[in-house]
Amino acid sequence: MDGVLDAFVDRKAAEARRAGLPDDVPVALAAFVGAGGKRIRPLLCVLGWQAAGGTGARGLDRAVQVGAALEMFHAFCLLHDDVMDDSATRRGQPTVQRALAARYRAGRSRELADAVGAGAAILAGDLALLWSDELLQDPVHGPDPAAAARLRPLVGLMREEVMYGQFLDLIATGLPTADTGPALTVIRYKTAKYTCERPLQLGAALAGADETFQHRLSAFALPLGEAFQLRDDLLGAFGRPEQTGKPALDDLREGKHTVLVSLARRSVTPARAPLLHALYGNSRLDEEDAGRLRALLRDTGADRAVERMITERYEQAAAVLDGLPVPAEVREQLRVLADTAAWRTS
Repeated sequence: MDGVLDAFVDRKAAEARRAGLPDDVPVALAAFVGAGGKRIRPLLCVLGWQAAGGTGARGLDRAVQVGAALEMFHAFCLLHDDVMDDSATRRGQPTVQRALAARYRAGRSRELADAVGAGAAILAGDLALLWSDELLQDPVHGPDPAAAARLRPLVGLMREEVMYGQFLDLIATGLPTADTGPALTVIRYKTAKYTCERPLQLGAALAGADETFQHRLSAFALPLGEAFQLRDDLLGAFGRPEQTGKPALDDLREGKHTVLVSLARRSVTPARAPLLHALYGNSRLDEEDAGRLRALLRDTGADRAVERMITERYEQAAAVLDGLPVPAEVREQLRVLADTAAWRTS
């Protein structure tokens, strides 16, 4: 899959140069996509294809191609997400907007260079979305017409779901409450469906899976996707930057309406509630106050409650996996992936 992506963005950069156009965007995307990431979506796509009985080198080639398209769509989501959150780093490197701002800083004020970088990153994300389609529609390596017809509704649904999830996350930022319902809805649409459910179903659809089998895959993937995001929320609050590749303060400063903070607000004592309200979502939060905030979150027991929610969802997914009619080696790989998603440290 990495080989497919590398060859694709290299070709796009060469095409831009031949046309006399700047190759900044494909070069930036090549660096971004090549910087790593968990690759959970393409992995689930290929495993979904195998789970539904997919075999043969030609079929595997197509499953990998669809996986590469999913990873390019993921790049689109992350690029726009980083602009909306004004994030400085991603995967241990400057975000695309910051890298492009630095590239275009000569002769401009810092504010103008930052605006140019943000605009360029939005355009890079737009191209990543277009290129995701191009990877899916590749006449040689992409799905055959019958498979493409099965994939098309799922792809459209996945894209709509993540957009709505992102929108719900955006409008809830800075307005956290003790109600976990909205935060769980964001988790389902912004992460669980697009990270786990739809990639697994797309691979299965490529192999011709029926509706009943797809529902069984959903019963495994949705709780796993929720566990994945709940872990991400914990890492955002308590993780180490050298492991997560993200700044230690971004999530605390943004004031996202996460399950962790909802549970904290529900359990915090009246005497300490004003401190929680003052620190969480404070854009000027420093390391000292972040330490106080983390201690307060732990004192409420919110972190332990989220750990229990992760365990419950992991066990739910594992129970479904035990009953899935899939090859033993596929079940084992799905189990390994579930372990990584739920218990990871980065």
